[in-house]
Amino acid sequence: MAITVVKRNGEREPYDANKINLAIEHAAEGLDDNITWVTQIASELELTLFDGITTQQLDEAVIQVALQNVKDDPAFDTVAARLLLKTIYKRVLGDYESADELASLHAGHFRGYIERGVSETLLDSRFTQLFDLDRLAASLEPSRDELLKYIGVVTLNNRYGIKARNGETLEVPQYFWMRIAMGLSLNEADPTTHALEFYTKMSKLEYLAAGSTLVNAGTAYPQLSNCFVMEMQDDIEHIAKSVRDVMWLTKGTGGIGLSVTKLRAQGSPIRSNNTTSTGPIPFMHTIDSVLRAVSRGGKKFGALCFYMENWHMDFPEFLDLRQNSGDPYRRTRTANTAVWISDEFMKRVQNDQDWYLFDPLEVADLNELYGQAFSERYAFYVAEAEAGRLRMFKKISARSQFKDILMSLQTTSHPWLTWKDTINNRALNNNTGTIHLSNLCTEITLPQDRDNVSVCNLASINLSRHLVDGKMDWARIEESARSAVRQLDNLIDITISSVDEADFSNQQNRAIGLGVMGFTDIVEKLGFSYESEEAYDLIDEIMEHVSYAAIDESADLAQERGAYPNFDGSRWSQGLVPFDSIALTEQDRGVPIKVNRTTRLDWDALRAKVKGGMRNATLMAIAPTASIGLVAGTTPGFDPQFSQIFSRSTSSGKFLEVNRNLVEALQADGLWETTRESILRSQGDIQGIAEIPDAIKATYKTSFQLSPYAFLEVAARAQKWIDQAISRNMYLETRDIGDMMDIYFAAWERGVKTTYYLHMKPRHQAEQSTVKVNKAEEISGARKGFATVGAAAPAPAAAEKTEAPAPARRGFGFGGLSNGGEK
Repeated sequence: MAITVVKRNGEREPYDANKINLAIEHAAEGLDDNITWVTQIASELELTLFDGITTQQLDEAVIQVALQNVKDDPAFDTVAARLLLKTIYKRVLGDYESADELASLHAGHFRGYIERGVSETLLDSRFTQLFDLDRLAASLEPSRDELLKYIGVVTLNNRYGIKARNGETLEVPQYFWMRIAMGLSLNEADPTTHALEFYTKMSKLEYLAAGSTLVNAGTAYPQLSNCFVMEMQDDIEHIAKSVRDVMWLTKGTGGIGLSVTKLRAQGSPIRSNNTTSTGPIPFMHTIDSVLRAVSRGGKKFGALCFYMENWHMDFPEFLDLRQNSGDPYRRTRTANTAVWISDEFMKRVQNDQDWYLFDPLEVADLNELYGQAFSERYAFYVAEAEAGRLRMFKKISARSQFKDILMSLQTTSHPWLTWKDTINNRALNNNTGTIHLSNLCTEITLPQDRDNVSVCNLASINLSRHLVDGKMDWARIEESARSAVRQLDNLIDITISSVDEADFSNQQNRAIGLGVMGFTDIVEKLGFSYESEEAYDLIDEIMEHVSYAAIDESADLAQERGAYPNFDGSRWSQGLVPFDSIALTEQDRGVPIKVNRTTRLDWDALRAKVKGGMRNATLMAIAPTASIGLVAGTTPGFDPQFSQIFSRSTSSGKFLEVNRNLVEALQADGLWETTRESILRSQGDIQGIAEIPDAIKATYKTSFQLSPYAFLEVAARAQKWIDQAISRNMYLETRDIGDMMDIYFAAWERGVKTTYYLHMKPRHQAEQSTVKVNKAEEISGARKGFATVGAAAPAPAAAEKTEAPAPARRGFGFGGLSNGGEK
């Protein structure tokens, strides 16, 4: 049967196999054995064809066939990415034959793209007034699209790119990067020059702005800030205002942290109408409903995390918020939860002492105190309770509550554990009040009150783009850090918000959070094990260099533009830097912080410089970078590899991930072809494959095969240099509650400020009955997603003994318990 293809204008033409083969050949150019790949893709493609297939369906079919072969060689991902890019180019710019013609089309259409975006009120109207558009157009480098993996192209196009009013795609990737750069240069004296600087860095994937910035920068509504941290006050007017603020911040793509500790407990008296309070839980449920009600069109889904201190009378109900069973009106199905823990509690757990729960109405000052001052006041209220002078209190075992927290964490992945006193004692901006909570992802630690909704603005350096010939390029890292700090400082003056208290805090503190991603990526490329001293020293040195450059740039910006308004009285003004907070915290805590104290740079010179002024109250925070990591083509944050081969589900679809570093390491030893099927059968776990050398196995352990103490050591080494916090995911193979208590106690001992999600290794995994399947079925499945290999995220085999040191069991009394559900 003759196959005809339906063109975009509705006309039909005969299917031209030569035309398709030529397109595949061009997409495979420069790759090994590309002619073999052309034959393979073309022959498999023919199994999917049908008469009347549209050109768009044909393009998608070719891409899907290429993707189905990624499991055999990650280079097929490059072919798929190039094919997808070509469809985007044709859609936005028109057809072309050569790279030179493509570059010419980029430059020639750029002004029209900007003018159309402005005329449709999609782009900032200042774009046509402030910038030399011809100079920007001439600087576009479409060859940099080669840096994008397929999932990066899809994420950039579907999640972050803007569409015309009629739904047409407006942006090719290089237009996207230039739009972001322009949107973050609007306040510069020479906006074109700085836009080119920012464009060069981002288009080379050396650093990326965070999600909200990528969605909105350069648009007519530039809500660019990423994180909002707010505290709900104990009055009905402020509760109602908080609901309103959550709605507006969610609409603007912000991630939110919200403390509810100040809300009086259930049964607490309300004097105005002589009734009693329902407590904070019903209000939390209301806000949870608001999160689901505010639609954001799938661009970047908003979310919120509730925080509560664990001395609150309603804390046991707070622990149940994420349980599947129980009263649905006292549950949160969308919002996350985190517990705000004091040193006093950790010491009482260690000493097996009692822990008292109070009504915030009777102990209102506890929320504002931290460290030794909190401990002294807490002891006072304990005495008041025992003397019968408090109306509401409850006495429990501190260890029992710690166990309950960890049991909830194991069964629901909530609440996340964060340490109030470590955060406040290690803060350099502590002159503006107490830090009552962190943000949605636990990396932001800023003070807030009734008049201040704290705001932070994020970007992340892609470490894999700074590894050159097996060595870190320190000069390039410094250059990236300085450029990112300036870009983030610009953002503060450009962004808008619908919450006045957020805009006020943003201007008063100018808080930014520069982070990094790709740590595991470079550890693998260097041949280290994640749980080795080489890896620990590497993250220590990297973060010291990034921190030094970021602080120095902020001090330079203060000389150029002025210090942030709340600088006077801060620890910066006393000449302190993040490293100095370790000793301050130890002194207040009375317990040593277990962290390596090595330094490499001239910090005394920098201490003298910061006394003269800082442009930003905070400089650093390590965000999860889950989405922008896909665009950057690297591992997120500090996270290890989950598996060497797995299926990743995102809002843009399902994608097969194959660890290219492992494939290259095995190819270098001539082992990929002989071990590939075994790796597929083991769902990405290489530890039991005899043919693979031990050195490669050590480098390529997956998340559940690594010691959890390695995650803590990496975080502790990095935290030395970071003034905010780290979004530190944890992965545990053990379900023993005693082990979990030891692990999270060790996090506190090491001075780690926060932890994020806990991922538990599944108890069971499905049998994979086959690796090779009928090709016709495989291609047919291409339209539905990756149904043949890695259809679910695989669980590695049982973890081996690790080399990372773990402390001796403390004997908390819960060893051997293995309760908890799947996560």
